[in-house]
Amino acid sequence: MDVDSVIASSSVITTTAVLLPKVEDNILMDNKRPKEKLIELLDLIESQVEKLRRDAVQLEESRDHLLTALDSIKHTDLMADLEGNDADDVVRYVDRIVNRCHTVDVRVLTQRDQEQEEALSQINRLIDGLVMDLRNDHQAAKQRCISYVNACSSIMVDGIMDKKFESALLGCTIDDQKRVKKRLQGLLNYFERLGIQMLD
Repeated sequence: MDVDSVIASSSVITTTAVLLPKVEDNILMDNKRPKEKLIELLDLIESQVEKLRRDAVQLEESRDHLLTALDSIKHTDLMADLEGNDADDVVRYVDRIVNRCHTVDVRVLTQRDQEQEEALSQINRLIDGLVMDLRNDHQAAKQRCISYVNACSSIMVDGIMDKKFESALLGCTIDDQKRVKKRLQGLLNYFERLGIQMLD
């Protein structure tokens, strides 16, 4: 068992124990009816569950950002300037960090009905198609990405808004909508960096 994970788990348990009173102690706190006391305790626990989900989402995003940064390093122009042995050393170093990063498995499951599952699948297909088109036409892919970003926001960034993407997005859960918006913003930032590299 990994020592780091044991320490982290112990820390989480200790923190939760401090924040939440024991059920027996809570019941003896006042003269409220048993149901009312239990509801108050459950409300407190529910708020901690939501906080746990938010923290887990942030960890998930942090891991994805690190993996994106490592992928960018692997494909940066600086790699082309390295000689054979140096390039191999850097690639092995990157791969080692990537493998280490993949040992962190953080997943926050979102409850969806059938229509929401289908809407999210449609969104993922559209974004995957956008990424594939990047290889063929960078500028066209960037403009399409902007139209998707505009569909996620009430404020237009530039250009047009993709109505098909907006319709599919509205069928997704609120949590999925937030994730899609962040994913698209990350892609748009990547397009901007790629454009600067092309100019250089």
